Amino acid sequence: MQAKKTFQTGSGIKVDEVYTPKEISNLNYSRDLGFPGQFPFTRGIWKDMYRGKLWTMRQYAGFGTAIESNQRYKYLLSQGQTGLSVAFDLPTQMGYNSDHPLAVGEVGRTGVAISTLEDMEILFAGIPQEKVSVSMTINATASILLAMFIAVALKNKVPLEKLSGTIQNDILKEYIARKTYIFPPQGSLRLITDTFQYCSQQLPRWNPISISGYHMREAGATAVQELAFTFANAICYVEAALKTGLKIDDFAPRLSFFFISSSDFFEEIAKFRVARRIWAKIMKERFKAKKEDSWKLRFHTQTSGSSLTAQQVDNNIIRVTLQALSAVLGGTQSLHTNAKDEALALPTEQSAQLALRTQQIIAYESGVTNTVDPLGGSYFLESLTNRIEEEVLKYLEKIEEYGGALAAIESGFYQQEIAKSAYEFQKRVEAGKQIIVGVNKFQTEEQVTENILKVDQKGIDEQIKRLNSVRRKRDNEKVRKSLQALKEKSKSQENLMFPILECVQSYCNIGEICDTLREVWGEYKEKF
Repeated sequence: MQAKKTFQTGSGIKVDEVYTPKEISNLNYSRDLGFPGQFPFTRGIWKDMYRGKLWTMRQYAGFGTAIESNQRYKYLLSQGQTGLSVAFDLPTQMGYNSDHPLAVGEVGRTGVAISTLEDMEILFAGIPQEKVSVSMTINATASILLAMFIAVALKNKVPLEKLSGTIQNDILKEYIARKTYIFPPQGSLRLITDTFQYCSQQLPRWNPISISGYHMREAGATAVQELAFTFANAICYVEAALKTGLKIDDFAPRLSFFFISSSDFFEEIAKFRVARRIWAKIMKERFKAKKEDSWKLRFHTQTSGSSLTAQQVDNNIIRVTLQALSAVLGGTQSLHTNAKDEALALPTEQSAQLALRTQQIIAYESGVTNTVDPLGGSYFLESLTNRIEEEVLKYLEKIEEYGGALAAIESGFYQQEIAKSAYEFQKRVEAGKQIIVGVNKFQTEEQVTENILKVDQKGIDEQIKRLNSVRRKRDNEKVRKSLQALKEKSKSQENLMFPILECVQSYCNIGEICDTLREVWGEYKEKF
């Protein structure tokens, strides 16, 4: 007799054949489900959600030089994109100039190359900073890139209180998953809390951090691990900010999050609902936040890059559409949809447009925005929401036993858990238990005939030429004094955003600023 087949989510949560009211009988509707816009916000942070305002359509883009990326941004805005999301190249992320020996082969490859304020001025030329919300995916050098963005606004006489957007600024997940760290944790946390304080006073509409589960999920974490590790990191950031004397309600309303939307349709929707519920309780019950806005979890979503395949690239359009729909049904505030060719290269203009159209069709043609939380009350969805919450809370307890996120990271706990999950997933794929259409089933013989976007070497040469030009024409005595002031203040308790801004306005380059801080704090070396 053939064994009965079992079904489970990507996090290993068992899925029953059918769901009835008994599976959610322990759910206190008045406390846990409630209504949209009411604590704990399981059904959405706003009463009317997309009936009042659609999510921000924020396509992640950046490649080559500032000139090329500026042209792409203007194109996307002309096509109906409602916010910008800036991708930076690896040297910029690691605090190296475009002409550094370690930058060879990487300039402009994974994002735009930014070495000096002049690059940032070109990047945003002709783009009204006071009207367009800007997200910058940058971590170790986030304070420097934010300072450059501020300097451009000041030069163009744009009031800082009108700037809106986000810097990712989430260094803990870099130690865990992406590895684009520079400084040891204490120096990195100092920069983060300094940006919290600066933004709370100078940039009231700016999110000083986007606490990210996305990259841990791309590294192999499950949906449960994505939430648990993200929230443990968030708790670490909040505690670090409180230790500096900041008040919880002064900065908590501007904390934002960044999650993936992967291919397990219902698990992803449930995950987003759980995320709001858990964060609301953490802020209200653990940190005693009083403002309702401090309890509300606001998050950006990106569809899953690692789920895209180089085989049968058109299949990626369907994958991205379903993932985007999960994010919308889950109540995201902002969304990026991946382009079909991203498993091959950076997206072409045509594929980027198609990815944006995917969001627009969901928004304007599908009807899913006509009511709030249309799947709320589903026996299956509510049961799955509860199960995910239980598993996330178990992980959070375990991390507390380690002594918190930083201790868990330094011991390798996060990394080992993610590695195990990635290994188990790959075993299922290779055994044919996890079907990847076009990869391990339904394969076809094909040749890639797509137009692939390639970064022009001529542009890279121009980027390095511009960097050297800035070195020659700037006031180098002013540069020296600015860097010396930064060095001295990095040894004190003063907020470093002010001397960093001064360095940027003096046209110090990103390498000089990071090398100054490296002198004081050193560089982080992984212990295992």
